[in-house]
Parts: sequence; C-alpha cells; structure tokens
Amino acid sequence: MRDIATDGRHTARHLRARLDRLQVWSMAPAFLGIIGLGFLFTFYDIFDINVSFIQTCTQLVPGCTPESTVNWIGLPVLLNLAGYVVGTLALSPVADRIGRRNMLMITMLITGLGSLYTALAPTYAHFVMSRVVTGVGIGADLAIVNTYINEVAPRRARARFATVIFIMSALGAFLGIWLGLFLTTPAAPWPMGLPFAIGGEGFAAGWRWMYGVGAILAGVAILMRVKLPESAQWLIQADRLDEAHAVVTGMETRAALKGPLAEPDTAAMPDEIPRMSATPFRDLFGNPLYLRRLILLLGVWFIGYITVYGFAAGFTSVLTSLHYPPPEAGVIAAVGTLGFIAEAVIMSWIVERMERRYWLPVGAVVTLAGAGLIAVAGVHVGMAFAGSILVFAGFNLWVSPTYALTAEMFPTRAHSTGFALVDGIGHLGGGFGIMVIAPLLPRMSVLGALMLVSGFLVVAAVLVQFTLHTRNRHLHEVSP
Repeated sequence: MRDIATDGRHTARHLRARLDRLQVWSMAPAFLGIIGLGFLFTFYDIFDINVSFIQTCTQLVPGCTPESTVNWIGLPVLLNLAGYVVGTLALSPVADRIGRRNMLMITMLITGLGSLYTALAPTYAHFVMSRVVTGVGIGADLAIVNTYINEVAPRRARARFATVIFIMSALGAFLGIWLGLFLTTPAAPWPMGLPFAIGGEGFAAGWRWMYGVGAILAGVAILMRVKLPESAQWLIQADRLDEAHAVVTGMETRAALKGPLAEPDTAAMPDEIPRMSATPFRDLFGNPLYLRRLILLLGVWFIGYITVYGFAAGFTSVLTSLHYPPPEAGVIAAVGTLGFIAEAVIMSWIVERMERRYWLPVGAVVTLAGAGLIAVAGVHVGMAFAGSILVFAGFNLWVSPTYALTAEMFPTRAHSTGFALVDGIGHLGGGFGIMVIAPLLPRMSVLGALMLVSGFLVVAAVLVQFTLHTRNRHLHEVSP
C-alpha cells in the first residue's frame, strides 16, 4: 500500500491509518513524565489552598479566625475558577489553530507567573487577583493536556494513559496538602497535627512559600515541555502532512521495538478529513450533535465539580467550620490524599475494563461511604482517616475517565475548544459550591453537611449515563 499520493505528498488518510494501528504507547517514555510534571503542578495548585488558606486568611484578612475561613475562601476559589473559564475559552481555541505543544508552553508560563504573584500578594485583594491569573493558565492547561494525551495515546488505551498521567496529579495534590500542613500549621502531637510542623506565630509566611514552590515547579515544567513533539493528529488536521509523517515514523519505530506492527487499515479511515476550522466555536454550536454533547457534559462537570472542589479546595475549612480543631482538620484532609494516590495507581490498570461513564456511579458510592464514615467517626480519628481516604479516592475516581470521555466527544478540528467549554465553564460549579453551599454547612450536622457536598456527585453520575459508548472506538467514528 502506497504511503504517498500521486503528487508525492503523504496522504492524510494513510497517516491516520498508520497511527490507528499503534496499540502501545509510542512516544518517548520521558514524554509521559514531562506531561505528568505539568499535571503535578496543576493539581498542586488546586490543592495547596486546602490547608494553607487558614494561615493566609488570618494573615491577610483583619478579624479572620480559623473557624471563619469558610466565609473567606469562597471568593478566591470562585474567581480562580472563573479564571479557568477565561483561560479555556480564550486560549484553548488558539491551541486548535497553532498546535497543542506551543500552547502548553504558554499556559504553564501564565500559571507559574500567577503562583509567583500569589506568593508576593500583599493584601487579600491581591491574593484574590493572583488566583484569577493562575486560573487562566490552569484552565487552559487542563483542556490542552487532556486533548494532547487523547490524540497521542493508542486507541485501546486512551483512558488508561489519561489515568497514568493522573497519578502525577495525585502526587501534586499530596504535595500541596502535606506541604501546607508542614509549613502553615503549628506543631501538634499526632494525630492532632504534625509534630514537626513549623507554622505558627514564629513562622507566619509558610503560605507564601507554598506558592513560591508552585512557581518553581512551573518553571521546571516549562523547560521540560520544550522537548514535546506536536500531536500528529493535529498536524494531519492542519494539513502539515510532512511534519506528521516524521512524527508518525518516530512513533512507529518505538512501537516496533515492542512487537510487529499490523498493516495500516486505510479502508477503516474516512474518505475525507474536514479541514482545520478558523471558527471552532461555530463548528460546535452550529452542529446539533456537538451542541447536545456540550449541554450534557457541561451539566456533568458543573454539578460534579461542586463535590470535587468542596473537598479538593475547601475540605479543611469545611471541617474547621464543623468544629474540628484546625490542625486535626488539616491532618484528616492530608491523610485523604493517600486515597487519591492509591485510586490513581489502581485505576491506571483497570480503567479500560469498563465504559468511561460506568465509573462515575462507582466514584459516587465510594465518596458517600467515606463521607458517612467521617460523620460517624466522632473521637475515633482512625475512622475519620479511613473516611477521608475513601472520599479522596471516590471523588477523584470519576475524574480521569470523564477527562477521557470528554476529550473523545469532540472532533480534532475543535478538540481543545470543546473540552475547554465543558470543563472550563463546569469549574464554576466548584466555585458555586464553595461560595454558596459551604457557608450553609456550619448550620447542619456533620452527616448532613458531608452528605450534601457528596450528593452532587450522584447527580453527575446519573447525567453521564446519557453519553455514548466510546471505549476502543476510532476518534473519527465517535466525533466525525
């Protein structure tokens, strides 16, 4: 079968067939680590406010006490997530025009500068504004990274490799919360706190160090992303076929080291590939199929993120408002990140065994079980720890499969834009939860409060069942 057309150019159809036959990870192994480092920083930034904000609030807001931080954390979280919307809507469509790799450099630069601004923030107003800047970078980065992974991973393992990257996200969350516990809480006997923590009256700037570390991580991620190749799928869509041929050839060379390659099945590829659009928003809103998907997935993400950010960004403040001592609340949240790591590792092996949408009910049940365990724990700290581990495992269990599902729902010509719309605007659900729902929780019982926060994940799990089967299907077949 010929690899070039009669005019000497490589054909888009054949290049796609060559990509489709690759059934193993065919990029350099280091590329997983490079992308993963970016995700580590992204989730570090999402979670670093969880424990450290108590110290931030008492430093920057006159009259703020540990028990009242739940009234102040909402605004920076909400506007940080509003920044996600701005970043995704403004920058992700650019990635559909100029490429994934170039925008991955820009988004990480914006995020790093936002973290540096946060570390230097002199007032609460500056702190809030710095979180907006950081959100602009993170929102776009999340969309573009998930798009990139979806396009370079083998068809039979798209969700698996999204989950493998998610292991680095778990490590970022772990680092963000535990470093916050170490730098911003006073030493206390375990399990009421960390005996070696250095926060307190003698060291009140720990929260600034938290965001300084984030800026350093972003700088390292930028330097490493220089080595990333462009997505071959995007190059084909952009009609840069010679460059796509070079990338695909490199992928085939690495894949061949792991076993013989099948012949490209050109007949399985579409006859025509729609050209890159100058108006990806029009491609989505003007197509009834993609408009329905936008509406449905926006509902899933908006409602699900109420639970996710209630725990990811506000768990310590929520527990403190429910009369847990601040160091103990921070320890409970920090121990919970062990569940996040365990979930990410386990899911990387089993995620492809079920359809993406079936994992959401599993995550909702695990989250509810963990919340119930915390609520009945009382003075039994070990039970609270077990509940927190289940909560973090549960609300994160659905994230990576839903990342993969969302990326599969939109065509390459508007891939980043589609993901950005539903995930970016959906993040406002997290802000809504922190801003509107969290202040209501102190008036409720511990059981009622935690069940309310967890219950939104159940609604999201129901909605996502209206999506279609995507596992092991061609991207052009799912999203023509």
